Amino acid sequence: MLEFDFTRLAAIGLTPLLLQQALALAGDDDLRLARVCCVHRGQVGLHDGEGERAGRVAPSWQGELAVGDWVLCRPDASEVWMARERLEPFNQLARVNDQGAPQVYASNVDTALLVMGLDGDYNPRRLERYLGLAAASGVAPVVVLSKADLCAEAEARIAELQARLRPLPPILALNATDSSCREALLPWLGAGQTLVLLGSSGVGKSSLSNVLLGAAEQEVGAARESDSRGRHTTTSRSLLLCPDGACIIDTPGVRGLQAPMDEAALAGSFGDIAELARHCQFRDCGHDGEPGCAVAAGVDADRLRNYHKLARESQSLEQTPLQRQQQRREWKIRNKAARQR
Repeated sequence: MLEFDFTRLAAIGLTPLLLQQALALAGDDDLRLARVCCVHRGQVGLHDGEGERAGRVAPSWQGELAVGDWVLCRPDASEVWMARERLEPFNQLARVNDQGAPQVYASNVDTALLVMGLDGDYNPRRLERYLGLAAASGVAPVVVLSKADLCAEAEARIAELQARLRPLPPILALNATDSSCREALLPWLGAGQTLVLLGSSGVGKSSLSNVLLGAAEQEVGAARESDSRGRHTTTSRSLLLCPDGACIIDTPGVRGLQAPMDEAALAGSFGDIAELARHCQFRDCGHDGEPGCAVAAGVDADRLRNYHKLARESQSLEQTPLQRQQQRREWKIRNKAARQR
């Protein structure tokens, strides 16, 4: 029979629906419930609400578990917990890697802190991509503009994003090394809440984690002055417990990000375009120079170009290998014709 203390486990993110699933999977087996806090191939760190325990993964689940997953375990003779069953997560934050396969960042996430530096890292286009990733995963986004102490135009940057982004997420300009960050983020730090930090290397994710944790848990490093890029001080995803009750998942910096965006995800990141498209002159308007296009008239040109780029990527991800090969052939023919002209 499943052993569990709901109050203790709810403090690290267990919900009644997840518990109901666990009880159905466990049946009469003598199992325990734990949350995955780190993954290293066949080894995992498991948290039972009291502390972290060493764990191993059953062969059938190797390569399938992500930080934030809930698993059913059985301790062996050496007190190593064997993860035998994985609960179906209520959401997963994932991107598409260079091979076109999904790569899961974290499971069962409530809020994504999208961290972008107010230095050379500042890039609204990349932020829109991150917002699409959050929308595709069903995760609530919060934009954190770090290094506000180093930028005299912080308020202007906030105003720019407020004018550009639709739907508009919460936007905070913070100094990731200042303890005031905790007060600003308190609405998302409640007990049982799970946050994930996403952003490029060197934007201050680990510094922000340390402030929220109240201890120097994560190694930090300086960004290069030439391009504001940093080294990967965080090399793997890990789930950490915050004194305010939330669980924080810190992730390695990502410079290239391809979000598995469908129509719903694009609408979640570009809600203004979906709304204005209903007022275009033509029902099948592509918002690319057609007469009477309400989108072109009402949306920032750079934002519209980014929308088209992400939409093309979304179509490419849905294509079969044969369709992608055919498309490459067509582009080669068009490019050759253009050169001859």
